[in-house]
Amino acid sequence: MAKVYCPYFDPEYENLSTRINPPSVSIDNTSCKECTLVKVDSMNKPGILLEVVQVLTDLDLTITKAYISSDGGWFMDVFHVTDHQGNKVTDSKTIDYIEKVLGPKSYASASQNTWPGKRVGVHSLGDHTSIEIIARDRPGLLSEVSAVLADLNFNVVAAEAWTHNRRIACVLYVNDNATSRAVDDPERLSAMEEQLNNVLRGCEQEDEKFARTSLSIGSTHVDRRLHQMFFADKDYEAVTKLDDSASLGLDPKITVDHCEEKGYSVINVSCEDRPKLMFDIVCTLTDMQYIVFHATISSSGPHASQEYFIRHKDGCTLESEGEKERVVKCLEAAIHRRVSEGWSLELCAKDRVGLLSEVTRILREHGLSVSRAGVTTVGEQAVNVFYVRDASGNPVDVKTIEALRGEIGHSMMINVKNKVPSRRWKEEGQAGTGGGWAKTSFFFGNLLEKLLP
Repeated sequence: MAKVYCPYFDPEYENLSTRINPPSVSIDNTSCKECTLVKVDSMNKPGILLEVVQVLTDLDLTITKAYISSDGGWFMDVFHVTDHQGNKVTDSKTIDYIEKVLGPKSYASASQNTWPGKRVGVHSLGDHTSIEIIARDRPGLLSEVSAVLADLNFNVVAAEAWTHNRRIACVLYVNDNATSRAVDDPERLSAMEEQLNNVLRGCEQEDEKFARTSLSIGSTHVDRRLHQMFFADKDYEAVTKLDDSASLGLDPKITVDHCEEKGYSVINVSCEDRPKLMFDIVCTLTDMQYIVFHATISSSGPHASQEYFIRHKDGCTLESEGEKERVVKCLEAAIHRRVSEGWSLELCAKDRVGLLSEVTRILREHGLSVSRAGVTTVGEQAVNVFYVRDASGNPVDVKTIEALRGEIGHSMMINVKNKVPSRRWKEEGQAGTGGGWAKTSFFFGNLLEKLLP
């Protein structure tokens, strides 16, 4: 790595400067016909870009363009955003929330390290115990895990699971069925952990260290935690052609160059656009200890182009081919983890213990494998979203989907979608082509809108 100047952030000076120059945020719905402009100005600090992007994406806002500048002591960003239906952001509650979280009032809570962003979904879950699982993926694994929890009278109030390179990472939030509170009984937690590890070890053909279960009381940002779990698991080192995006020829194009004049490494990403793409990239760069000083984000039809000017937190740029290759692999993995093509099932039913176990059992009995899943609870209603493929990892035929709809449609609301990827952008470059990508929210889907006041 080539050493260059890197600004030092003194914590005491940062607190003083923030009080003297509080952050400002403005929501502009007049300058652009197609989107809302969110402008953020504040004192610079490590990780601030990820915090801002996290707030916007947790509200299911799509960032279509962004201009980032945080060189020196000041952070100035402009984001062009739309809601999940592709419209301007006009909801007063959403606008007030953005202004509150990113504006001057946010720093009172930030000083207590309680950033008011997403924990699981956007909704408060109350007391719960967090379970983190990383293991080799196989058909039916999620069904077996949820069955263990149901047998032990743990209610799953929220969960999210991703699969990538034959691995699965999952974060589940559970509470006691009788008290609806977090479980803190050591013996009960130990029994649950032992049974879950037995299920996970059944997936492994090698050393049992490849499967892990960990427990904690409290909450975390789910999407970032899943990225961290995969990164620690080194999923980026595996080479496979079984992933959705790889098998469909949708691999991102990532290059690493050097800006000699300013002393930056320049990361260029060109790939199919999708929700939360910027979050996944910025999250990975942050967790790899890189600081983004400037960035330009744009999308044209189904195509996204993102450019980042970065240095390592120690002030060094990327020089060796090994360093560059590792960054490229990590960013490719971050982009692939959230991509899921094909059929998605949105299910809504009254929450109860064993509901997740029942649904995943039915999916397994129909020969379906879950490639990605999201579970949340809104009041007394449970909203589950599953991306599914057949047991071999291939697209599911329509007859299977219709049979599944017929079996579970009488007991819960079900919405079925088939996401067809756009391939034309690879051939036509930057040109806007329309295409098959639909801007829909994954985690809650359209069903959640029917449940919220």
